[in-house]
Amino acid sequence: MSMAARILVLLLSPALAVVLGLAVRRARFSEYLNLAASVAVLLAALPLPFAAARPATFLDGYLLVDPLGAWVAMCVAVVYLLSSIYAIGYMRHDASRKARLPLFYALLAGFALTMLIAPLVNSIGVYWIAIELTTLVSTFLVGFERNAESMEAAWKYIIVVSSGISLALLGTTLLYWGGTFVYGETYQLTWASLVHAAPQMPPVLLKMGFLLTLIGYGTKVGLAPMHTWLPDAHSEGPAPVSAMLSGALLNTAMVGIVRFLAATDAAGQGALPHAALVILGVFSLLVGALFIVRQRQIKRLMAYSSVEHMGVLALGFGFGGTLGVAGALYHMLNHSLAKPLLFFGAGNAMHRYGSKRIDDMRGVWRMFPVSGALWLCGAVAITGAPPFGLFLSEFAILRAGWGGPYLWAAIAMLVLLIVIFVAFLNHFRAMYLAESPANSDELPTSAVPMERESWYAGWRVLPMALPLLPLLLLGVWWPASWTALFHTIANALGAHP
Repeated sequence: MSMAARILVLLLSPALAVVLGLAVRRARFSEYLNLAASVAVLLAALPLPFAAARPATFLDGYLLVDPLGAWVAMCVAVVYLLSSIYAIGYMRHDASRKARLPLFYALLAGFALTMLIAPLVNSIGVYWIAIELTTLVSTFLVGFERNAESMEAAWKYIIVVSSGISLALLGTTLLYWGGTFVYGETYQLTWASLVHAAPQMPPVLLKMGFLLTLIGYGTKVGLAPMHTWLPDAHSEGPAPVSAMLSGALLNTAMVGIVRFLAATDAAGQGALPHAALVILGVFSLLVGALFIVRQRQIKRLMAYSSVEHMGVLALGFGFGGTLGVAGALYHMLNHSLAKPLLFFGAGNAMHRYGSKRIDDMRGVWRMFPVSGALWLCGAVAITGAPPFGLFLSEFAILRAGWGGPYLWAAIAMLVLLIVIFVAFLNHFRAMYLAESPANSDELPTSAVPMERESWYAGWRVLPMALPLLPLLLLGVWWPASWTALFHTIANALGAHP
């Protein structure tokens, strides 16, 4: 399949799922249409990073398929498929949702489409529009439950993120202004033209532009202290939506920060931007650790884990060098595999116990031994413990920062990761080892024994099992072809060994 054909499948599949789903408006048809679209997207996206060794442009240069954008699109495709499988079992357990399921799947496919477009956009202004579109579409998914908490989370999400994105637009405007000193009053500001013009831009405009875009897109990434929307949005949206927000959306905003960072490095003005990224990374780890230790709500626990892992990504790119970039890219994929598993397990537990409170979830082993075992494996994986892939990616990032000027940040990262490991698994210890209710009367009336319902169980356990094998495999084997790919991306970003 040619590159153009892959891009057509990648973007047309979810677009058709939106149009046809809204036209037919049948719940079962929308479920399987969205599932088919997610399978097609994954098949097109998996080979894309390696097929894009030589960057190619489409649509008069507005789409750029390079290894970095293709890698992020692949991560989005993985989460989209897992969420589409899980949604079939999760969304159907509540009969009151049935009439609105076609709308849900249209929004889910539309959300995936915006996240697939964003990392492949070549124009910096259009990239801002694509990121804002992800916000607009996902806001309706966050508030899909239509209760007071979800509506409040949706409003908070769109207000906080849109405010941050406004700062990113201001930063983009400053960078465009800086480019006029090189290209004249009117020109097309692509990622390549920005890197080319950066060495001749006024340093003040370049640095200020980067810092504003860092704050703006950092809000979307969920970097502390701009993370305040994230715990509410992740905890109040349906579990498949939470997985998409955490495992896919955050990466699409991070890729913009990375591309802007490449411009400052090309100009020899990277010291301040790298330091700012490292500081935000450490602070995100600190905030994640503090809230994970004292957390009482299960999906908010997963949400603060996302804040932590975005901090790890920020540290990888902030430390820089080939090893730092490679570790961060590897971490993107591992996080995209592990976080859906965590949110799906949380969705099963909330359904079973009729509660979001960790204190209400006891005796998980007895209640659902199969999905419970998978959920526990995901919890171990997300803390960066061996033999899972996140251990290798975090170890690579630690090595990148250990011998350089950010040794203090690497030490802080190590200490905070240990604190998070202990605190996170302590919550799971309580849920798994504490005594379960002696009889069903002690459970909420809304609780349903999920694994006794074979139709639900298949759709809700399968997407938890699917990412576990890759997580194990990536924990013991770092493919040589991926090393070459990461070196290619690091060189394109101007990273030095």
